[in-house]
Amino acid sequence: MVEEVQKHSVHTLVFRSLKRTHDMFVADNGKPVPLDEESHKRKMAVKLRNEYGPVLHMPTSKENFKEKGLQNAVDSYGHKQYPANQGQEVEYLVTGVALTADTKIQRMPSESAAQSLAVALPSQTRVDANRTAPGGNEYRHPGAADRSQSAVMTSVIMETGNAKNSALMAKKAPTMPKPQWHPPWKLYRVISGHLGWVRCIAVEPGNQWFVTGSADRTIKIWDLASGKLKLSLTGHISTVRGVIVSTRSPYLFSCGEDKQVKCWDLEYNKVIRHYHGHLSAVYGLDLHPTIDVLVTCSRDSTARIWDVRTKASVYTLSGHTNAVATVRCQAAEPQIITGSHDTTIRLWDLVAGKTRVTLTNHKKSVRAVVLHPRHYTFASGSPDNIKQWKFPDGSFIQNLSGHNAIINTLTVNSDGVLVSGADNGTMHLWDWRTGYNFQRVHAAVQPGSLDSESGIFACAFDQSESRLLTAEADKTIKVYREDDTATEETHPVSWKPEIIKRKRF
Repeated sequence: MVEEVQKHSVHTLVFRSLKRTHDMFVADNGKPVPLDEESHKRKMAVKLRNEYGPVLHMPTSKENFKEKGLQNAVDSYGHKQYPANQGQEVEYLVTGVALTADTKIQRMPSESAAQSLAVALPSQTRVDANRTAPGGNEYRHPGAADRSQSAVMTSVIMETGNAKNSALMAKKAPTMPKPQWHPPWKLYRVISGHLGWVRCIAVEPGNQWFVTGSADRTIKIWDLASGKLKLSLTGHISTVRGVIVSTRSPYLFSCGEDKQVKCWDLEYNKVIRHYHGHLSAVYGLDLHPTIDVLVTCSRDSTARIWDVRTKASVYTLSGHTNAVATVRCQAAEPQIITGSHDTTIRLWDLVAGKTRVTLTNHKKSVRAVVLHPRHYTFASGSPDNIKQWKFPDGSFIQNLSGHNAIINTLTVNSDGVLVSGADNGTMHLWDWRTGYNFQRVHAAVQPGSLDSESGIFACAFDQSESRLLTAEADKTIKVYREDDTATEETHPVSWKPEIIKRKRF
């Protein structure tokens, strides 16, 4: 029925056109005479076949929308749209192809409309938007849908409630969320006793004492509550660079620039095992939390995995091209993380003894790595930036910028306070979640030391996380604690929801 109506409409339009242009034939005497009905039908058939034959099969556009009660609508590009109303099917004649309302195909925008669309869209989609504007001489195949235009329109559809609204919205720049308030930390004790730079520090699991290693080649054990010296251990013949106390046995492990790794029995205060294998100075060590495995890192560009009991070298982790400055262990995968002077961080497969992931974002030496005690994340310190990463594949989270110095040490507590200590004696405290730097500390060097001897080589929280200990170049250990008198009113967070830029490299 619809096709018959459409054909009848075509014939009517053609008839009217012929009636206007060929209304009369000229007779021999030059006077116009009206056509008879039979002649007119023959002439119309010839005209219809010759000139209008290619479009006779096509439906015509409706011109009487207002008569049928349809209201004109204007889309976002300034074109008129004729929605279907009262159950009637509305057809459009667009570049030779009939499109129904059910096809959901957007009309092509004009060039000016496409340019305004490109300004409102994010930079990545501007190229696609510019492609949608047909140039003056550009040819488009009739009925060919523009995929880039469809992608642009799809990307800006947003849902509100149960309805879908199409809107052109610029992508909002990321802003730093409001950081958690942390009380400031203040210095309350300075412990002296070493005769050289204090290079490393560790707190025992019972939180009764802590141990330090120094350039004076000694290891000293201190009472945590009073700060008094309890014991000195001698045996290294060069600077002690790393110490750690086992949580599974009464052992203390140490390493130094003399290439030695020692296991001390704290019941007898003497060395019971040596771990031989490194070819140069040993810069750091860590114990696996669940198995009897010791991991050390060295200036010989390797890290080694040792069986604590048998002293055997299980694996030699090769791959770094410069000194390995720090190593950390955890029970989950990846179980070993190393940072090196070759600017890379490597996540290792403990079972296979091979590199799992290599992170190359840093541009300078990575001297410090710390694992968050609760979250499945870690941070690395370098002179260019402090970077936060997500396990297990080392996905980049964010940069913590502002500590413009050689960062030697990092530590973090379960409350989300990250501490970074640097070669110039500065210590910055950060909110882990947002990367907000809420405090900066630069303690004065002790009498008898040079101003240049203000470096911080190591820092650690005690087991209660109420005290922060730092090992420094002025031969002292400094103890910090939270300021109990501080409140959010006396020490407000100077935070503004300003736009932040997160560098990927």
